[in-house]
Formats: sequence, C-alpha cells, structure tokens
Amino acid sequence: MLLIYSNPATWETLSTEELNGLMGEAGALMKELTDSGEWVGGEALAHPSQTKTVKVRDGVPATTDGPFLEAKEHLAGYCVIDCETPERAVEIAARWPDARLCAMEVRPLMDATGTEA
Repeated sequence: MLLIYSNPATWETLSTEELNGLMGEAGALMKELTDSGEWVGGEALAHPSQTKTVKVRDGVPATTDGPFLEAKEHLAGYCVIDCETPERAVEIAARWPDARLCAMEVRPLMDATGTEA
C-alpha cells in the first residue's frame, strides 16, 4: 500500500496549471499501473477538518475532531498496488507527484492470517 501524506498549505501555493499538471501525472501513472496489472485501487481522503478520532480508555469512548497529530502533514489518501518486489513499490511511490511535495509511505498489507502479503 502506498500511503499519501500531504500538507494543505503546500497545495495552496500551487497555481491551477501546476495542480492540473500534478493531477495529470497521477492519472497517467494510474493508467500505466492499470495496464501493467499492478493497480488494485485507491482513494483520496476528505480534508482533516472532517476527521473524528476515537479513543477508548478504561472502557469509555471519547471522540474528538481532527487527527490531532503533531505534524502539519496528514494522511491524504492511499493506493493499493500489487507488484513483484518492495523495490518496485518504492519505485512507483517515487514517481507519485505527492512524493515531491510531501511524502509517500510504502507499507505491505497483512493477509487474513496476519502475515505480510
């Protein structure tokens, strides 16, 4: 899984042309991965202001607004890919436009038995 981290302030500094260019790059990469059979799926996530964080302490649930991370970046979306090696996953993540603006995290998924797939 490729986890996309973003900082809204960074995106706000980009022109419409720059935004369109980055979205075009992502679209072209998704098509390439679809054609190669490596694209499984993915989604963008809503703005962090729409987030609720739920914690249960001593059996009592508490819900707060936002992710409340001590960082300016937030999890903005994810891509699920199926490729042969971890190195290929890193190669794909490095080509994703968000890697140039903030960060991409590459993490294997666990299968139903709890082992890394």
